[in-house]
Amino acid sequence: MVAQTQSRTYTLEEYRTLEEKADFRSEYHDGRIIPMSGGTINHNRIVRNLVSILDTASRQKSYEVFTSDLRLWIQRYLKGTYPDVMVIADKPVFNDNRTDEVLNPCLIMEVLSKSTEGYDRGDKFLYYRSIPEFKEYLLVSQSEYFIEHYRKTGEGQWLLQEYRGDEGEIALESVGVSLVIKDMYKGVDFELAQ
Repeated sequence: MVAQTQSRTYTLEEYRTLEEKADFRSEYHDGRIIPMSGGTINHNRIVRNLVSILDTASRQKSYEVFTSDLRLWIQRYLKGTYPDVMVIADKPVFNDNRTDEVLNPCLIMEVLSKSTEGYDRGDKFLYYRSIPEFKEYLLVSQSEYFIEHYRKTGEGQWLLQEYRGDEGEIALESVGVSLVIKDMYKGVDFELAQ
């Protein structure tokens, strides 16, 4: 007979305390703590490019750009995640008055990796859709020129537009900015993804 080990569940406060002291980030899923893996150089280049483009454009707009150092709390599902890039229109709304947990992104961008792309397209997107302010979702491949752009309509439907190749622009309606695909992939070496 094989002994079954019980995985421990943590309260939100226990998770927050551990996260404040941790050397690496973990997501919180309704009592479970899930360690996050590190990113590749292409992943980091794409995130850097996205933040740079959005940050430059934000000087004329009323939104703020955040990276994966800031936790997103998804109240409906009791989830704490760290999106690669998220944009908040106007002012951040903090969870429990904590300055390390926000509730209200209008735009979220995830750079896909082999280990997380199924989660990013599936359950994570489901969780994100429960956020009332959330209007657009960008999934960016780091191994080829391929982007999936989801946009929420006024009727609450999500529309998908795919972009393949290095030509073109992506209009982000939630923040009033267009992303040039070549600029998103500046410095990315697809040979490193093989």
